[in-house]
Amino acid sequence: MSRTNFDQLLQAGCHFGHLKRKWNPAMAPYIFMERNGIHIIDLHKTVAKVDEAADALKQIAKSGKKILFVATKKQAKDIVADKAKNIGMPYVNERWPGGMLTNFPTIRKAVKKMTNIDKLMSDGTYSNLSKRELLQITRQRAKLEKNLGSISDLTRLPSALFVVDVQKENIAVKEANRLGIPVFAIVDTNSNPNDIDFVIPANDDAKDSVEVILDACCNAIAEGLEERKVEKADENAAQAQREAEEGEEEEARVRRPRRARKDAEAPAAEAPAAEAPAEEEAPAAE
Repeated sequence: MSRTNFDQLLQAGCHFGHLKRKWNPAMAPYIFMERNGIHIIDLHKTVAKVDEAADALKQIAKSGKKILFVATKKQAKDIVADKAKNIGMPYVNERWPGGMLTNFPTIRKAVKKMTNIDKLMSDGTYSNLSKRELLQITRQRAKLEKNLGSISDLTRLPSALFVVDVQKENIAVKEANRLGIPVFAIVDTNSNPNDIDFVIPANDDAKDSVEVILDACCNAIAEGLEERKVEKADENAAQAQREAEEGEEEEARVRRPRRARKDAEAPAAEAPAAEAPAEEEAPAAE
């Protein structure tokens, strides 16, 4: 069953592209027609592409890997933050830190610095600092939280990127391409789809358009995470059963020699004791 349908996408305004003079010719396969100087996206292809992307995202989530959501434009940043939080995935909705993927260890150091500041504040180390120094540290912590707080749980490179507006997030796309990380993206008619692994042709400027596509993809990711939990529970149950069976077999092996010894000792115990020689009766005294 399809995760979205033509009517949902039409109602959300996913079919509106950009002006004809701003189009990218590489998007021609996804354009249905032109009306009043604006390109109209073929929503039948959008439905198929959403399903394809959702299935791939579900498998990535099911394997326990992370998907990084990227949307720094005003219309999409709050929607992406909300959806990503609900499924426990990292996201970037402020400025993209240059080298976040290609220079990931440096970004991790900045995240650890934020954690260290929290630790030192909680144990009272900063209690003896002056008011000015404490204010500087607090501001530094707030800046780190704003830019990197949403990726604090990302301890290794993500397995995929989900991008809203590839033209605005071109640095993120280039870094992902350089490292061979697959890119899922909502691509409008003014963008280049050639660097995107899973293209979702749709309007990337309207809130409703972004939300309806993210709903379909995030629901698929949630399904993958749920299936992973079920599989883990089944594996744990099977492991516990195997351990119980192994314990029973070990106990049975220990019991067998005991039974053998008992069986060997039983005939010896049942054998009649050798009769002692009868004592000669003393002659009766006369």
